[in-house]
Amino acid sequence: MKYFGEKEAEKFLVKQGFDVVDFYFVSSESELKKALKQIGVPCFMKVSGKRIVHKKKIGGVKFIKTLSEAIYEMNKLKKIRGANGVIVQKNFPGKEFLLGIKKTPEFEHVVVFGSGGSDVEEKKDVCFRVCPLDKKEVNKMLKETKIGNKVSKKLKECLQKNILKICELVEKHPKISELDINPFIFSRGKGKIVDARIVWN
Repeated sequence: MKYFGEKEAEKFLVKQGFDVVDFYFVSSESELKKALKQIGVPCFMKVSGKRIVHKKKIGGVKFIKTLSEAIYEMNKLKKIRGANGVIVQKNFPGKEFLLGIKKTPEFEHVVVFGSGGSDVEEKKDVCFRVCPLDKKEVNKMLKETKIGNKVSKKLKECLQKNILKICELVEKHPKISELDINPFIFSRGKGKIVDARIVWN
């Protein structure tokens, strides 16, 4: 079994043609300064480590407004157990969704869609479908969730495109056993991946 943390997963998804919010992996002050020149502030800073999953729960996500704050928080984040560096990511506020794949013994690859964010388990607003899907089936998925039930035409098209793209991805890479994109954010007419992880079998 192979595991892709956020850094590896997002790099892989960019190569596969998905839109990912601009990010840089840094582990030193000089790298941090270069990243902030490109991304600007305010921005987000997240602990990075292969086995770190629930970053917010362990205080591993920080909203940064200044360079001095960034340096201070980077040094704190690097001390978290399992950390190998920090991800600096452009601020991209918007509506948060959960997109993903789970490989099951009964149905092979199953698509997951619903409300995203750090409290996804509390919301319990998700639905599932067996791959492959078509647009008609994706529309049914959207209607089955609170977050997807009343969406604009542009958002609907964006979600359709990305859910179908996930199905195509696992056809191309059948060894993916889990793909967790949370959140996928829609803002200003665009949908982008903000956090992801992948498990391969």
